[in-house]
Amino acid sequence: MRVTLILFGILAMTSCQQNAQNKTLQSEQEVTKNDGEEPTKPEATEFYEPVPPKVTIGEFGVPSDAIVLFDGSGFAEWVSAVDSTEVQWHLNDDGSMTVKDQAGDIQTKRNFGSIQLHVEWKSPAEVQREGQNRANSGVFLQSRYEVQVLDNNDNPTYVNGQVGSIYKQSVPLAMASQATGEWNAYDIIFHAPEFNAAGEKTKSATITVLHNGVLVQDHFEIEGTTEYIGWPKNEAHGPAPLKLQDHRDNSRVSYRNIWVRELE
Repeated sequence: MRVTLILFGILAMTSCQQNAQNKTLQSEQEVTKNDGEEPTKPEATEFYEPVPPKVTIGEFGVPSDAIVLFDGSGFAEWVSAVDSTEVQWHLNDDGSMTVKDQAGDIQTKRNFGSIQLHVEWKSPAEVQREGQNRANSGVFLQSRYEVQVLDNNDNPTYVNGQVGSIYKQSVPLAMASQATGEWNAYDIIFHAPEFNAAGEKTKSATITVLHNGVLVQDHFEIEGTTEYIGWPKNEAHGPAPLKLQDHRDNSRVSYRNIWVRELE
C-alpha cells in the first residue's frame, strides 16, 4: 500500500499548479487556432512556463509541501468540534488516535478549501454490533461533506452509506477494505463548491476518492451537505475545517498519518 500512496502523491504533486498550466496552454492553443495554420516546427507547440515546483516525498509518503495534521505526537492541529476545547480522544502509543465515545467530533483549527487529503483509519479488531453501528465514523470535508468510514466486512448495509460512499449520495465503485482491524487509507482530491454574491451555488464541489489505492469515487459532483435525514442543502460558505466523526456508539475507530495539500 505504501508504494501505491507514494505513486499517488507523485501523480498529484503538481495539481495545485494545474489550473495555471491549463490556462496558459489554452491561451497558446487559441492563438495557434486563430492563426489558422498548422504548426510546422515542434517548438511551436512546446511550453516552458510555468515551471512546476519540486516536491519530494518524505517518511510515510508525506509530500514536502503538505500540512501535517496528525503524526501521532499530539492534537496541536485539532479542537473539539462541540465547543472548540481541547481534544478528548485517545492518543495511542503506536502514533494513532482513537475516538473516545461520547466525546464528540473533532475538527482542524485551520480552514480549508480545495485540498488533497491523505488519512489512514482502522476499525477495531473486536467486532461489535451490525450495520451502521459497526465501527462507524466519517471524514467530513469543509465540515459538511462526508466520506463514510465503516466496517463493512461481512456486514451489509444500504450501499450509499457503506464504506467509501459519499454519504447518502454516491455508492462507491468498489468495496476495497482491508480485513477488520487492519489499517485502511483514503486519498481524496476535493474541489470546493463556488457561490455567487447572492449566495447561490454556481459550481458544485467535486470529489475523487482512492480507498487503499482503488478508485471508489471518480470526480463525483457533490449535491450538497450529506444529510442523515432530508435532501442535501447548499447554503453559501467558504473554507471550513476538516472534521472526524464520533458516531457516539462506541465506534472505537482509530486514525493516523493525516496530511493535506492545499490546491488553491
